[in-house]
Amino acid sequence: MLCKRLGLVGFFLMLASPVFAAAGGFTWSHLLLGWLEAPLVEWGIDPLPILDMLIVAVVLIVVAFIAGKPFRSTEMREPTGQADLAHFAEVTVDGILSFLSGIIKHGVGARPVLPLLGTYGIFILFLNLSGLIPGFNPPTDQFNVTIAFAVIIFVLTHYLGIKQNGSHYIKQFLGPMPVLVPLMLPIEIISHLVRPLSLSIRLFGNMTGDHKVVLIFSAILAVGLPIPFMGMGILVSVLQAFVFVLLSAIYFEMAMSEAH
Repeated sequence: MLCKRLGLVGFFLMLASPVFAAAGGFTWSHLLLGWLEAPLVEWGIDPLPILDMLIVAVVLIVVAFIAGKPFRSTEMREPTGQADLAHFAEVTVDGILSFLSGIIKHGVGARPVLPLLGTYGIFILFLNLSGLIPGFNPPTDQFNVTIAFAVIIFVLTHYLGIKQNGSHYIKQFLGPMPVLVPLMLPIEIISHLVRPLSLSIRLFGNMTGDHKVVLIFSAILAVGLPIPFMGMGILVSVLQAFVFVLLSAIYFEMAMSEAH
């Protein structure tokens, strides 16, 4: 019964979302956290993506707290045979860990970076999907949001590389022969600096394009017409979150590999 009700609510939101998008004006961030808008504007910060991210973060933290409650009461949780929230969370975390373990095989391994990349994947996914809910604008269609995510990956990549390989990590920037240092050093530096731009622009561009398509068709006919494009938006949201985590894991593995 609960699943049917949630399904009906989700279907209603899918139908109503174009109407809200076409009408404009209403946002959940203004309704729930409107008192934070003025201070953020005074500090020169765009309040819309920050407050939307805060709402999504609070929702995910609450869900994670509820889902993790059975695991905090015992060291070994016995299977209940029920498809509850805790079971879904366990399967999700185990799946992400298995995926990362297939990529990150050197250095610290996959488990220590699971909290970061797992959180990134889930957080970015729900930020992307929030654009399909009436009153939300996906924060990931803001370049300043996606570049902040990418810079964290960039910094941690080189931290892990230096921690694992020490001074030998710098050798990858110098090339195989001393005579090639003047050529290889600027090439390697540029290639590494491009990585955060690639991560951020890919996520930002795809989510902006997807959001604009829904808005355009919502302006033509608010009810019904944008539904297929919203379904495509779900696929794009999942793929972009997956690609971000995949590339981040590859960067970590390349930094910690023994090839330096």
